[in-house]
Amino acid sequence: MNETIDVIMARHSVRAYEDKPIARETIDLICDCAMRAPTAGNMQLYSIVEIADQELKDALAESCDHQPFIAKAPLVLLFVADYQRWFDYFLACGVSEMCESMGQELRYPGEGDMLLAACDTLIAAHTAVIAAESLGIGSCYIGDILEQYEYHRELLALPQYVIPITMLCFGYEKKRSEPMRRTPRLPREVICHSNRYERCTPEKLDEIFSPHTPKNLPDGIENLGQIYYFRKFSAEFSREMTRSIRAAIQGWSALPSEKGA
Repeated sequence: MNETIDVIMARHSVRAYEDKPIARETIDLICDCAMRAPTAGNMQLYSIVEIADQELKDALAESCDHQPFIAKAPLVLLFVADYQRWFDYFLACGVSEMCESMGQELRYPGEGDMLLAACDTLIAAHTAVIAAESLGIGSCYIGDILEQYEYHRELLALPQYVIPITMLCFGYEKKRSEPMRRTPRLPREVICHSNRYERCTPEKLDEIFSPHTPKNLPDGIENLGQIYYFRKFSAEFSREMTRSIRAAIQGWSALPSEKGA
């Protein structure tokens, strides 16, 4: 092993932080590392918004599934997919007029551009996570930022081609009374495929998930699949996330004529 592998293997979500600020130069270093992440065509199709205002933190702690630790985190970074910067630059460079002179229709960012930007964003976010971890700073991903798209767009003044992808809380972890146990993962052979995707049979799925099934199941529940379906996949927050993402895609893809511009 080496230090980098050790950092990756030891990383876990941290939701309880010491009352200790993160130095400005350390925050800048974490962001600098994020900006060295791989990016499509070196376009850096993301932006990082530091949420320093306590009222904003409080609001996000409520809108992101009522999680008070968000408001208490020493550092909160919002990672957004951002094609606005490049599209504004296209227009500033006279691309619209050039397209008109060439008889071409001006192209606006579409769903493919949104997905590419989302990939850039997550790569940068996790690079920040690993950088922070190497500095002794814990982190926790907040997936709930994908919900309530309209509210978060208004709260954070996000233009059309900027959408939230993930939010990260950072801080020095409070000392634990017990050693941290690594969260179990699925077997490598069902995650890592060779050449082609191999779909699991029902028997293989049972073999994979049975070791993760709790001994005491809730009333009326027979297995882990039913637990995850009702607690996660079919839960109200998951339905809201799907609705919110659909609204974000529609907002991103709307042409000026469709918005009444």
